[in-house]
Amino acid sequence: MPRWESDAQGRLERAALELFETQGFERTSVAQIAGAAGLKERSFYRYFPDKREVLFAGDELEAHLVAGVEATDPDLTPLEALLTALRTAEETFRPREFLLRRAKVIAANPALAERDLIKLADIADALARALERRGVEPGRARFIVDVVLAIHRRAASRWLTDPDTTLSRLITRAADELREEVTPPTPPADVAP
Repeated sequence: MPRWESDAQGRLERAALELFETQGFERTSVAQIAGAAGLKERSFYRYFPDKREVLFAGDELEAHLVAGVEATDPDLTPLEALLTALRTAEETFRPREFLLRRAKVIAANPALAERDLIKLADIADALARALERRGVEPGRARFIVDVVLAIHRRAASRWLTDPDTTLSRLITRAADELREEVTPPTPPADVAP
């Protein structure tokens, strides 16, 4: 008789993260992850194709961002449409502590860092297609997505270490910083002698 698996996927994710932290990604087996989660190894494969994917499961963030872009006011610029969608992304994130621990594990393992980049590229592709559906030329759409992802990286790194602010505020701040960098300074008004 199969066991009842309350939040089995979440238990597997938490168990994997703890094992990756304590004994390393390479030295952790799927059987160990399943055992630590109180499940059988075959249960692991119901949720994840391999142990790498346990830290990258789901496409909730991608779906949320694409839906956000599609739902924004059509009069918004493509940049503002993406920023508007991104400002609501925090609601799809796991707890900050989990994300901080996850980031350390990923940074310590090249295979996981590569998977993280692939996941980000998939999100970027989906966002570029969403902008194209809004009538943005493909090359321009990709450029705008890349700019917004740079804004997100700056904001997210701050958000992970500052529990007293929201990701939305930090995205706005990072976008404002970018605008300051690319906007030429206003020359001083001529002073009459």
